Amino acid sequence: MAVAREFEKTALVVGVLSSLEEERESLLSCLTSAFGPIKAITPTLDFPFTDYYDDEMGGHPVRYLILFEKLIDPSSLPSIKIKTNEMEKLFKGKGTGRPINIDPGILTLANLILATCKDRSHRIPLSQGVYGEVTLIYQNKDFQALPWTYADYASEGVKLHLRVFRELYKSMIRTR
Repeated sequence: MAVAREFEKTALVVGVLSSLEEERESLLSCLTSAFGPIKAITPTLDFPFTDYYDDEMGGHPVRYLILFEKLIDPSSLPSIKIKTNEMEKLFKGKGTGRPINIDPGILTLANLILATCKDRSHRIPLSQGVYGEVTLIYQNKDFQALPWTYADYASEGVKLHLRVFRELYKSMIRTR
């Protein structure tokens, strides 16, 4: 019989989808106040995959990913998602729904798990109304998409940056 033990610390990764690039510094300030210093951030990535978010966000969004310096207990992911949902409300503009979408997740050597408040058949309830979704798995020396992986996370551009984040995470756990 396996014995329950403490979870290994994971890297906190936040995906941002934003049509308010002029608020980027304010958002980064909110995120660092809540989660600590940033270890790495991707350049702004084009988001050509869908126009699904255009109306809600009041324009065509861009994507960027953030890796934080502080390793976290993966069981804290639901409370992090609740915090990022509150942050989204701070940037809600008049006449637009949600100009900034913040998707927190945990990066391990084996996968990327994103938090969401939307239930689907492949998502696991965590706590506080938050679900976890294994979005990418690391297999055969690369991130592999799953049938439900969003197109941007399955793209080579995002996976390239996640490979860099994974290497940084490896060095973070070695120096712990």
